[in-house]
Amino acid sequence: MTDQLVDLSDVERDPKEHPADRPENAGRKRQWGSERRSEPLAIVHPTPSSRKIVLGRLAMLVTVGAWLYYVVSTIIRQFVDNPNSGFRFGFESISYLIVVTFLTFSALMYLMARQGALYRFKEHRRVPRGELDAHFANYKEAVTVLVPSYAEEPQVVRGTLWSAALQEFPDLRVVLLLDDPPHPTEPEKIHRLEQTRALAGQIADALSSPAERANKALNTFRERRGLLLQEGSRGVNQADKAHELGLLIAEYEAAVEWLEAMAEAETVEDHVDEFFVDLVIMGLARELRLVLLALDAAKAQNTAPSPERMEQLYLRLTWIFNVRTETFERKRYASLSHEANKAMNLNAYISLMGKRWRREETAGGVVLRPSLVPREDDVLVPDSTYLLTLDADSLLLRDYCLRLVYFLESAGNERVAVTQTPYSSFRGAPTRIERIAGATTDIQHILHQGMTFHGATFWVGANAIIRKCAIEDIVEVETVGGFEIRTYIQDRTVIEDTESSIDLGTHGWTLVNYPERLSYSATPPDFGSLVVQRRRWANGGLLILPKLWNQLSLRRSQRQRILIREVLLRVNYMASITWASFGLLFLLAYPYDSRLLSPAVFIAALPYFLCMGSDLRDCGHRFSDIFRIYGFNLILLPVNLAGVLKSLQQGLTGDKIPFVRTPKVKDRTAAPAIYVLIPYAIVAFSVLTVWRDAQQGNWGNVAFASLNAVLAMWCIQAYIGLWNSVVDVVLGAVNWLYVEPKKKVKPESLVVPKTPEEVDWESILYHGDRRLNRDLRGGTDRRRRISLR
Repeated sequence: MTDQLVDLSDVERDPKEHPADRPENAGRKRQWGSERRSEPLAIVHPTPSSRKIVLGRLAMLVTVGAWLYYVVSTIIRQFVDNPNSGFRFGFESISYLIVVTFLTFSALMYLMARQGALYRFKEHRRVPRGELDAHFANYKEAVTVLVPSYAEEPQVVRGTLWSAALQEFPDLRVVLLLDDPPHPTEPEKIHRLEQTRALAGQIADALSSPAERANKALNTFRERRGLLLQEGSRGVNQADKAHELGLLIAEYEAAVEWLEAMAEAETVEDHVDEFFVDLVIMGLARELRLVLLALDAAKAQNTAPSPERMEQLYLRLTWIFNVRTETFERKRYASLSHEANKAMNLNAYISLMGKRWRREETAGGVVLRPSLVPREDDVLVPDSTYLLTLDADSLLLRDYCLRLVYFLESAGNERVAVTQTPYSSFRGAPTRIERIAGATTDIQHILHQGMTFHGATFWVGANAIIRKCAIEDIVEVETVGGFEIRTYIQDRTVIEDTESSIDLGTHGWTLVNYPERLSYSATPPDFGSLVVQRRRWANGGLLILPKLWNQLSLRRSQRQRILIREVLLRVNYMASITWASFGLLFLLAYPYDSRLLSPAVFIAALPYFLCMGSDLRDCGHRFSDIFRIYGFNLILLPVNLAGVLKSLQQGLTGDKIPFVRTPKVKDRTAAPAIYVLIPYAIVAFSVLTVWRDAQQGNWGNVAFASLNAVLAMWCIQAYIGLWNSVVDVVLGAVNWLYVEPKKKVKPESLVVPKTPEEVDWESILYHGDRRLNRDLRGGTDRRRRISLR
């Protein structure tokens, strides 16, 4: 009953109402086919029925059985019946079997992970609020929230910081890791940077008043309680209880009114703002109103909670409003890594935690050195037991920290290094592509929950609670330019969270996805930004596979139990994009012999699509979205292939791939022309295949090619747009033809000024002969040219 009350408090509004339908947002244009409903998903997953679980098992059996039947009845039979069929038919048979096997394997892994999620959802019981309050009543450990941000819109970062600041936790510090260039010259960038830098202070100022009131209320309650305990012989009479209860109710009413006033003052421009107001701010307000309901009921019944419980309720208000906020910019310090990726932004700050640092001005910039003698102007970076990494476009619900830290500190979880709730998508997406991309995100949430059941959890980097001592185990230390650089989260690939998952497992740590929905993250609203995101996701998995093999070898040598299902799920997670992309490419491009086609292939794939449709419907989407997702994957085929090829290039060269952030802008992001043209090529080739195979009577291929042509063309129109395609191709051509004039760069020869007053003596003393040595490589004549006069 408690869980029902909590969940109902999140949807106390018309589920059919969308922010675009409100008077203040009536001018908002929305695409046809976008998501009208803004009703959020339930925090606690619905308990699956026994029928659903049985059907999930049956789906796996049908998939394996149909594949085996196909191998025996089609492939082996063709070789037996046609022993002299020739090399070409043999090649086609083997290659087609390989493609079908890999695709069937991925479908089976989907069903296996999904089945694990169903088991977890059925067994999960939400921890009662009273247990959380009791556990953290005298809590001493801290959580540091790290929000890496680079060139983000200030409004986006603001929502993320507020969702972190309003977490109910005893000791919370929120740090914005601002990675923008600290000294921009363009007015627009200067203005954006100033706005972002001001966010931490604005949040601290806004929370100071309710925090002061909550702290004062708690202290005065403790003083009154102490006096009553000293007069223990008299005890606490009913009048005292009623008086204390009235004071507590007044504090909760004040807190609720403050939150509701904040929500009322917020500007709602899109569905993300709607979520922030309704679920982050008002969700917390409704939770406190639920407490008020209980307290008013106790007052009406002439009773009251125990003094211990009252103190816990006062503490809860202090947890909500007491938070320390600050901004840190690593690029201000020459001694920290300036590698252009999120991982090193996090690593730079984590390496400073728990120490005092002295700023030192040098010719190369400001450097941080350990402070041996404490001074007032030292940079003090407090340590904490737990870290919460949070992307700047993500939002957390109110008790994310409380519940996940409680989980880490529960018996049996001592070796859990990372726990998180894989993010879900914001509802009410105004574009078709954002809606369908959000649907795939919600499906991934379910799969990640199921992978935990099988011991194959991967860290999904948008949000996570990390045990700091765990990443201390995997730290790598090197010296770069005379400064120590500590790497906790590897930046070798752009999917640093996946690689860190393997590193932690190698050191005996585990990861767990908490089976609730407590985090949400933005989905790209247009094809151009989606290309950036999905190309990044497709890059790196192949490079991490050798690390997985090393981990398995180490665990085997230590005689640890290794489940085959864990290995299969992990390999599928890291490499399925590779074989699925190349497999689909072969099916689209190569005219396979019609004798290789069989209804068994369709039957093997059918459980996968039926179960996905059921999962989509459970997540509030449409069953028919299975066709849209298939077409969606068709037009993303070149993007996925580009990411895979980039991984192969990186494996051969050993170079790091630059981290490219997903654009979060209000306007449309232009897509590279090649990713726009190839989907049209897929449509054209599919039409050609239909015409060619229809003449040959190869009706199986005709049906498959027709499906691809129709779905790909529909998705081009719906997700890219015909006019947008023209614009992006023209922009691509112009950018290819236009070459920026090369700037004339003066030789970096060492020019020694004629007067001592003009000498930059600090640079000479700090850098030494760095420039001189570089110039002397030019030869004797060059030496003469730069010789001192």
